[in-house]
Amino acid sequence: MTSDTLKTPARSLTLERPGNTDRSLRAWDAADELLLQQAAARIDTVGPARVLVLDDQFGALTLGLAQHDVVSLADSATLVTALERNSVANNLIASPPLSWLSPPDGPFDVVVLRIPRQIDYLRWMLRWVNQVLAPEGVVIAGGMIKHLPDRSAEVFAELLVTLDVCPARKKARVVICGRGEPRLNDWDGQWKGYPAPTGNQLIGGLPAVFARERLDIGTRLLLPEVRRCAASLAPGARVLDLACGNGVLGLEVLQQRTDVHVVFSDVSSQAVASARRNVRTAGLDAEAEFHHRDGIDEGAGEFDFILLNPPFHEGGVVGDHIALRLFQQASRHLSGGGQLLMVGNRHLGYHRSLHRFFLQVEQLQADPKFVVFEASGQRTGAGRS
Repeated sequence: MTSDTLKTPARSLTLERPGNTDRSLRAWDAADELLLQQAAARIDTVGPARVLVLDDQFGALTLGLAQHDVVSLADSATLVTALERNSVANNLIASPPLSWLSPPDGPFDVVVLRIPRQIDYLRWMLRWVNQVLAPEGVVIAGGMIKHLPDRSAEVFAELLVTLDVCPARKKARVVICGRGEPRLNDWDGQWKGYPAPTGNQLIGGLPAVFARERLDIGTRLLLPEVRRCAASLAPGARVLDLACGNGVLGLEVLQQRTDVHVVFSDVSSQAVASARRNVRTAGLDAEAEFHHRDGIDEGAGEFDFILLNPPFHEGGVVGDHIALRLFQQASRHLSGGGQLLMVGNRHLGYHRSLHRFFLQVEQLQADPKFVVFEASGQRTGAGRS
């Protein structure tokens, strides 16, 4: 857990970044700082304003604007914990953030937006913003220059009305825009997908979903083992598709076994929405749940089978810290005879990481880039960091 102090136009904020012990990683960056400065200046000129914050990372934007009528919405569930902790630490009151599973109604006078790394997700967000922005409202969008997607300037020019491009500062950039005309319902890029490995449906995904246009090669390597393990499950077994993405792994289990219960869970709300749509489209007479969650909730109970293709990056930070946390949680939530089935990048050395939390670890498949492991049996002390 890292913490640092951000000076905003309204207050100084002490912010922490839950789940990461690298003290070089702050819970805010220069883009947050510049966005708050520009937002404060714009709001002061228009008076009382209804403010929407989109994709805040760890609460800097939401808490930096807490004196206003602010609503926060983020695709990532990591903001839920971060905002809860940071609001308490700064003696501020902040409502839990919304997600794309339950977006708010407009109109909003000011939208403060962290520019995402994925260009299609940016297109999606700006079209949605046009639906909720007041006619005279403004969008204040920014990010670190090195993380801005290619052609982002073209996308802003296409979808919004550019009012001002602020000078770059500390390698961050902010643009001020007015409402444009394009909406989500006139865009055919909302859903993209590929043929399901089993069955005749198209596995679709919203823009923020990993590998939404093609089956990624790690999942392709994992699928035969998913089918094998699913065949041996007892009727009524509980299965968790952890970090489910578009739900292709859990859906494969349901295609094989409609007599088991599958829980789909992901940190991305667009992933959860995509998995839910894909399961419904399959038309299977099976039990399924869908949760927008950062990891496994303490009250989730035990699972007989956990599937995992762990993410290895969080924003601009690449590493195995997310996988390690998910391994630890999975070891605590496996039933006595349960097993974890996962695929990971070969260079990350997950065989060593898995042995920290599980008694038995077996390599099942491998290619030059990915390795599939089966793990079972919680190692003593694995439930503690």
